[in-house]
Amino acid sequence: MSAVEIREVGPRDGLQIEDPIPTEAKLEFIDALVATGVGRIEVTSFVSPRAVPALADAEAVAAQLDRWPGVEFSALVAGRGGVGRALRAGVRRLEYVVSASDGHSIANVGRDSAASVALIAPIAEQVHAAGGTLEVIIAIAFDCPFDGRTPPQRVAEIAAQAMASGADSLAIADTVGTASPMRTAEVIDRVRAVAPATELGIHLHNTRGQGLANAWTAYEHGVRRFDSAAGGLGGCPFAPGASGNIATEELVYMFSDGGIDTGIDIDRTLDAARLVSRLVGKPAASNLLAAGGRLRPSNEGDNR
Repeated sequence: MSAVEIREVGPRDGLQIEDPIPTEAKLEFIDALVATGVGRIEVTSFVSPRAVPALADAEAVAAQLDRWPGVEFSALVAGRGGVGRALRAGVRRLEYVVSASDGHSIANVGRDSAASVALIAPIAEQVHAAGGTLEVIIAIAFDCPFDGRTPPQRVAEIAAQAMASGADSLAIADTVGTASPMRTAEVIDRVRAVAPATELGIHLHNTRGQGLANAWTAYEHGVRRFDSAAGGLGGCPFAPGASGNIATEELVYMFSDGGIDTGIDIDRTLDAARLVSRLVGKPAASNLLAAGGRLRPSNEGDNR
């Protein structure tokens, strides 16, 4: 087993703010990601097609996932209706997002943060009854574009309530990419204090160039599960100013250069990043993709 687990979120978070691309193109992207060796892929969201038209084909994508046995596919949901759709489509690993602020929660799902927290228990029961697992992702864990700075204690309170309500694991999300290493450490430590035995992941955006520094800080504070997107695509359509995720290829490069195994082939990840750039019709926001991978002597082939 690799020293860290990277969940590739490109097919969901990476594509959700882009113009819709055909289902077959998404499947081509997923195939390229599987070839990297990544073991976990977030493939879609079961949310309103009107709100997120880029992911309106969630059922069609889910119907093809048996092409890749052995990969752990998951999907994001925002309410019980989405849970029902996902379970009917055969997806059993679900992520339910709870915003830590009222402003973002209302913009994102039309209810305040407390109401979203109250849904964790019935959603967990619904998922578990179908033999599935539920991860609660705490969004806006650092700052909200509507309400300002998120108190770390609020994130810890939601984490404690989520675990008491039946969540199987937790993740904290820097949805708008405002975190710094010091703040990342503080929020992780607060969550660890109330959920010490829980599998904890982190979802970081690179909006202000702090993503990799925050990922390394998270690693130093015991986090071993990381989200990233090939090419650094992504962003929240309901959070003004939010931009791309950490680029998977850059995260793999950082960890592998530090002797930390990811189980992911960096050259194939660069290939997947090039592919998704072509599919969405714009350059990827990835320094590593622009510069190439590790320098090699000229007699060892190209410098991917």
